[in-house]
Formats: sequence, structure tokens, C-alpha cells
Amino acid sequence: MPSTGVKIVDGSPARLEISIFLRDVVPPRALQFLRFVKVVIPPFNGVYLCSPTTGPEPALQDWKETIELIKETLNLPLLTLSVFMTDHIVCYEPSEDFRTTMTKEQGLLILKMILNGTLTDGSNRTTCTKANLAVRKEYGDLTTAERDDYVASVKCLMKAPSKLDSTAYPGAKSRYDDFVVVHMNMTPSVHGTANFLHWHRYYVWAYEVALRTECGYKGYQPYWNWGKYADPTTSPIFNGDAHSMGGNGESVKHAGYRLGGANIMVPAGKGGGCVRTGPFANTTVNLGPLAPSVDTSLKIPKNPRSDGFGYNPRCLRRDVSDYFTSRYLRPADIASHITAAKDIGAFQDTLQGDTTKAFCLHTSGHYTIWGDPGGDFFVSPAEPVFWLHHGQVDRHWWIWQNQDPAKRVQQYMGGTSMMNPNSKAGKIDDVQILSVTAPAISQGGLPSSSLVSSMAGPFCYIYQ
Repeated sequence: MPSTGVKIVDGSPARLEISIFLRDVVPPRALQFLRFVKVVIPPFNGVYLCSPTTGPEPALQDWKETIELIKETLNLPLLTLSVFMTDHIVCYEPSEDFRTTMTKEQGLLILKMILNGTLTDGSNRTTCTKANLAVRKEYGDLTTAERDDYVASVKCLMKAPSKLDSTAYPGAKSRYDDFVVVHMNMTPSVHGTANFLHWHRYYVWAYEVALRTECGYKGYQPYWNWGKYADPTTSPIFNGDAHSMGGNGESVKHAGYRLGGANIMVPAGKGGGCVRTGPFANTTVNLGPLAPSVDTSLKIPKNPRSDGFGYNPRCLRRDVSDYFTSRYLRPADIASHITAAKDIGAFQDTLQGDTTKAFCLHTSGHYTIWGDPGGDFFVSPAEPVFWLHHGQVDRHWWIWQNQDPAKRVQQYMGGTSMMNPNSKAGKIDDVQILSVTAPAISQGGLPSSSLVSSMAGPFCYIYQ
């Protein structure tokens, strides 16, 4: 193989395949969505690409300069660019080099096609570059200083004043509560619908923006890799140390509960009480409950309003256990879900739809935390680990998309009413709303077509 990284593979007499591997500037995971690009070049005036006596013809000269131009301009990692030059007799000795005649304008045209995604997933990423690309990390992979920065920013949001009308939402006492209210309002239209993944991607990103712009957070939204910790209570997320997201709830006697669409009786864990350890010890929950899923003996106080928006201060409760991580969130469960679904309809339906025999990944993550409000379908964002869980939901979708970005990124399927397949079909230009939690650049909402890629629309991030 030449030192330029060009690998020549002789296939049929009518085809020359050139694979270019570009590395070493951005992190290796930075552009996995663009890991394969295919360009087909038509015949060059009917001439042969090579001659047994004279070697490569001028028609072959273009591609040496193209390769160098791409390398110098982008330096993309893990990118395989396959160039097929058709309808020619092929002969080429790897020890020989290309001559160069391609103009810079021709090369830049190809670069533009690669950058805007027209050769891969169809998204336009004019504002996302390697200079501003963010990398979201698993919480356990953050340094303790990075975890502390994240926790401090979340607590800052919990202290900042709400931007909502206090008459309509008297229970919204903080900027953090604004995000809870938006989820409570939107739940019927963003769960079990075509926009489940798109809306939540937008929602988690808006939360990340608020942490960074309103509370000085220097990092990006971390996620919780469900399959990483066999016993979540000992994980960096829930172990209750000074750098965690708080510990399990205090151990109190309580019974199990029939949970989710599976309606399976889940045994009680070793918590159930108020969180008393770690940075989120003694955190107050202000809104809800609306759909409590804990033993009534725990006596969660009812909200003074039927819509759950009344002021109802109570402690943050958890009942973290390995029940779900040992049955439904194992690495094999996660991998098989990614490989089994061939379109976004099947992917999102099985991601968020329990069966009568098993819980889905989305439900399992929420019920691993359980408690109040972690197990409440509407009010769950009041649980600080909600955002790590839905960071993983987004990452899971991102990984699935990257298996075949050309086909999967732009897919949009499903209805518009929660778990109602006969409801009006969703459209990719449907506008997603975040109310007062929407960042300034997306006031008024964004169409789902702007939310399909983590590197297009308002987004510019990937996952580690």
C-alpha cells in the first residue's frame, strides 16, 4: 500500500476501487455517520485508464489530487471513500503514482457534497464543523471535576426562577421546573408517536443549552449506558458519593408494584424512601404526581390540582435495583434491539412498547430509578437522572441510525396520538414545541426534519 493511504483493489475489468482512510485529527468516533461514501465517475472520453505499455492515462490523474485535497481540507477519521471509475479496462501497479490534473474547483465541489451530507444521510450540516463538534460522554467516563461541574449546573437550574406564568403553573418554582411542565404538557403527543425520538432529542439538547448558557456548564449532556453497570446502585451515577447523581432512596418497607404496559409485578427494591446521600440529597420535587407507580403505603401526597401543576413539595424518592438491568438492559438486549429493527417504525415501537412478557428499553431505564417522580410517566424529568437516561435513548437511536445513515436518518413513521396506530400519521415537517424551554435560536419550535441528525439543524454533537 502506498504511504498516501491509497489502497488499490482490482475487481472486474470494468472497475477500479480506491479506498481512502483518513485519520488523526478529530477523535476516531467523531464522524461515524460518514464512515462510507461512494462516488461513481463516468467514462473519461472513452479512453482506457491504463495501457500495458505506457501506464496510467491522464484520465486517472485527477484522483491523486482529489485524495490530497480531501486529506488537507477535512482530515476526517474513519472515512472510507470508494471511487468507482466505470467502463474502463483497469491495470495499475501500486508502486506507480497518479499524475494530477483535477482543478481545485472540481475538488471543492466533491468536498461540498461530502460536507453537506448529500452522499450519506441527506442532512444539511452547514453550521456543524469539526471546530464546534461536541462529544457527549457516559457519566462514569467523566472526570470527577466534570461530574461536579454538571451537578452544580443542574442545581443552579433548580435555584433559578421559573419563566412560566405562576397562575397557570403555581407548582413551577424554578427554571428546572419549566422543563418538567413542558414534558407534562407534551407527554400525550410525544410518546408512542412518530416524534418520540425527535422531540426528546430536541428536549435534551435544550436542557443542555440551558445548563451551558444559564448556569455556566462547560461540558455537554452526559448519558447513562444502561448495560455498563450490572448493579446500578454501585455505579458512579447512583453510589451516593460526592460526585454522583445522588444515592438510592432510604430503605423503607414497601411492596412491589405492577408496572408498565407489561403489567408485570416488580418486587420492591432496597430503597423507596427519600434520597439522603450525594449531591441531590434532600432535593424537593414540586410538581405532580400524575401517574404514580409506587406502593400506596409510601403515601406520596396528591397534587392539589388534577392536572398536576399545583405546588406539591415533597422529597425526591428512589428505589434503584438491578431488577431491570439484569433482565432487560443487558448489553445483549441493547445490541439485539439495534440489529433487529430495520426501519424507524419497528425501532421506536419496540424501544418504547412493553409486551405482556417483557419491558422495553425505555421503560426499563425509567423503572430502574423508580420511586417518585422517576416512575411517573408525566413528571419523570423532575428526577435528575432522567436526562442521563434520555441521553442514552438518543445515543441508542444515533447508533441505530449510523448502521445505515443513507436510509435511516431521514425515516419518519408513526401516528400523532400516544400508542394509537390509527391516529393521523405524523409528517417529517411537523413542528415540535418546547415552549419557554426552547433555546433562543429555535423559538417557535422546529420541524422534525431539522431534528433527524445530531450533526444537522441546531445540533452539532456525537457520542463517545
